[in-house]
Amino acid sequence: MSEDVFHHMATLGHEELVFCHDKATGLRALIAIHSTVLGPALGGTRFKTYASETEAVTDALRLARGMTYKAAVAGLDLGGGKAVIIGDPKVVRSEALMRAYGRFVDGLGGRYITAEDVGTTQADMDLVRRETRWVTGIDPTNGGSGDPSPTTAFGVYSAMLAVAEHAFGSHSIEGLRVTVSGVGKVGASLVQHLVTNGAKVTIADVNTGAVEHLHRSLGVEFADPNEIHRVPADIFSPCALGAILTSQSIVELGARAICGAANNQLATPEIGDELNALGIVYAPDFVVNAGGIIHVADELRGFNASRVISKVREIGDTTARVLKLAAEHGICSAVAADRLAEERIETMAQVNRIRRAEP
Repeated sequence: MSEDVFHHMATLGHEELVFCHDKATGLRALIAIHSTVLGPALGGTRFKTYASETEAVTDALRLARGMTYKAAVAGLDLGGGKAVIIGDPKVVRSEALMRAYGRFVDGLGGRYITAEDVGTTQADMDLVRRETRWVTGIDPTNGGSGDPSPTTAFGVYSAMLAVAEHAFGSHSIEGLRVTVSGVGKVGASLVQHLVTNGAKVTIADVNTGAVEHLHRSLGVEFADPNEIHRVPADIFSPCALGAILTSQSIVELGARAICGAANNQLATPEIGDELNALGIVYAPDFVVNAGGIIHVADELRGFNASRVISKVREIGDTTARVLKLAAEHGICSAVAADRLAEERIETMAQVNRIRRAEP
């Protein structure tokens, strides 16, 4: 397994992978640091059951790389990292376990800064904060910025305006049909923005309670979670699990454009080219959903809500830039977004080399 891990790290350019084990609490965790070229690696802690340790390693490395690109495109002076805690959070989560994890984070001395992710909560981050200062997204009463989900949703909405202009010629969502797959904290907040601004919205989620609530409160239509991508629409917004865009699902797609909050939406990199060939406009997920990292990163400066919202609005401009670059060069938007990120990382790497060479 070790040879495969080092090969994977070398292929994707990772700097560090830390294995964390605490016998007393049963903690088994991984912290992956992809890059610190732009600054310390910031990324959330995912808490979930994995089929194998190899799967957990792969997930941590993949997600860490995505955070590097997300921070770079968002213009943040941060690198990318990600952590996973292995196990069912409903079964093994405890104060002792989270604080043990916090001590491992602290041991990295600021090279990695953690935050909330799938399976973890703000309360978990508050526990981690009792062991280390290298954590964001904590409760405002403890000096944090609180839940970043609404900010993430606003960033998705800002990106969607750019997609609407690129695909349909109007910087407005009014009158457009939007299908939203996944109405958790981010998806539900996005739906509110869409309805308020005149979109015709259809939603789906495995959580029927969440669907029923939005149906009653906002009057949105709903569909089967397995069929939502087929529903005729202008824009499809995946806001749940990743890898939803496959060779099969994209030919079944009822929408002409894609813009959503879910991470790693493309099942494989080749799907970006396939979407391009089908004439489907795709707003790359790590560009679109950067509102969350912008939100929690601002804690490192002393959180300012107005400053954050101003920065998140720029996600729309970045999305427009990516789509324009893709069209001008005849490449898929995912590759265009990667190029923007890589250009900034390489520029700063050169600056760092010059600084190190100075007497």
